[in-house]
Amino acid sequence: MQTPTNLATGLRLPVNALDYALMAIYFAVVLGIGFAARRSVRTSLDFFLSGRSLPAWITGLAFVSANLAATEILGMAANSAQYGAYTVHWYWIGAIPAMVFLGLVMMPFYYGSKVRSVPEFLLLRFDRWAHLLSSALFAFAAVLIAGVNLYALAIVVEALLGWPQWLAVVVAGFFVLAYITLGGLSSAIYNEVLQFFVILAALIPLTVLGLKKAGGWGGLTDSLTAGHGHHFVTAWGGTGIGSANPLGANWLTIVLGLGFVLSFGYWTTNFAEVQRALSAKNLSAARRTPLIAAYPKIFIVFLVMIPGLVAAVLVPGIGTSDSDLQYNDAIPYLMQELLPNGVLGVAVTGLLAAFMAGMAANVSSFNTVFTNDIWARYVVRGREDAYYVRFGRLITVIGVLVSIGTAFLAASFSNIMAYLQTLFSFFNVPMFVVFVVGMFWKRASVRSGFWGLLAGTTAAMVNYFVVYKQGIVAIPTDQGANFVSAIAGFAAGAVVMVAVSLFTAPKPAEELRGLVYGTVSPGMAEPPAPGDDAWYRRPALLGWGALVLAAACYIPFSF
Repeated sequence: MQTPTNLATGLRLPVNALDYALMAIYFAVVLGIGFAARRSVRTSLDFFLSGRSLPAWITGLAFVSANLAATEILGMAANSAQYGAYTVHWYWIGAIPAMVFLGLVMMPFYYGSKVRSVPEFLLLRFDRWAHLLSSALFAFAAVLIAGVNLYALAIVVEALLGWPQWLAVVVAGFFVLAYITLGGLSSAIYNEVLQFFVILAALIPLTVLGLKKAGGWGGLTDSLTAGHGHHFVTAWGGTGIGSANPLGANWLTIVLGLGFVLSFGYWTTNFAEVQRALSAKNLSAARRTPLIAAYPKIFIVFLVMIPGLVAAVLVPGIGTSDSDLQYNDAIPYLMQELLPNGVLGVAVTGLLAAFMAGMAANVSSFNTVFTNDIWARYVVRGREDAYYVRFGRLITVIGVLVSIGTAFLAASFSNIMAYLQTLFSFFNVPMFVVFVVGMFWKRASVRSGFWGLLAGTTAAMVNYFVVYKQGIVAIPTDQGANFVSAIAGFAAGAVVMVAVSLFTAPKPAEELRGLVYGTVSPGMAEPPAPGDDAWYRRPALLGWGALVLAAACYIPFSF
């Protein structure tokens, strides 16, 4: 068991009236967007998917902002302080290939089939049992992850501003609840676009001043090499099988566990992300959504990694018994040490914006799945459309309240990102294996979806709680254990799906149109919109460009 997540009490920030005024202005704008978006909500499609009317650049920025939660900012900075430059793997191999795959390969199936959620696709491809299980697992995971954001918000605000945890939770929960219940997904997405720029305004000064404090990039890497060894500032150093490195993982588990299973499981099946693409105005915009998001994602790693590396230099014993600062303290510590008033207010607002973006993404996807895939499908069927809009607003309230209850489950992890990766290995990876087998193998039977999902989830949990936690197999770190759990969940789900398919009947071929690779549905064959032949609107060109750029970024960190 790791030490609790609570931030050091000595990190109180010297905020003044100017800082609080900036925060107040931001919250006023957030509510204003919610009231403005309310006018466009007339149907359940408007509330849950923005009426499928948004342009690609809006959905693309919302796509990356929904992921750029404060749990990622604090967690990836913590990763960097603990593991060093290995953090780049979570971006260049652990995100970009999967985002490109989603845009080029999977979005035509999602958008073309006109589903409202990721679990609904499983209903079309398999049966109601796979659909119900995936809906329940996703809803549970969504409130857990929203709870992580709330808990992290509470401990950060308590440490930095002196607010009691309950007050921070109530204030943040109120604002997220207000703008989602008012304007639905449109409100969440437009706020996420705003939050993206606010987050950048917070991180860029922190990164620049941190580098200056550490003596520039050369001074930073020299200090880290002297204190932690050469591998700490490389991406692949010491990752040979059997070699020791700070991450506790070799190249095989990084490539398969993180680069393939965890990454593709998260980016291609996590409805909190896919929902943004499904709200796009046409198929071309939906495909470009994750591809547009991939470009800022490539460079955001520097804004979260460098502060963590700087903290490892300025506080040599961070995260150990030699210091009262934990890895999660990296960003707050630098805010306290480096930022003047005014800029400090922007930075605090950026953190609050990031927490709210992450929580809102999970709450908005939770209310969609619970309303459409559970309540309307299995509990109260056939009611008028307005009823489901009202119920969606009600379940949003319940989702926020449940998130508050689940927030403290994160308390046993000193590295927030390790906790999130654990959840992804349990819930996203098994869903991905069901998707990838069902989407590329026509013979996958109706029953195989349910049993593959159940087997994958069970195997990942058994590996983590029994094999790793009970010490049956020695795995050096939580992150290494997460990679192994992801591989175990993927393998178990795939094997069970193949076995069940061999003994049960497949779905009739005519029911698989638009659901299996190599088949086309009418929705996937829509003509391109005027102007969609421009080079910057070609999904294939955008996708390959992102892959080449991400691969090129590895070069300076490979030696």
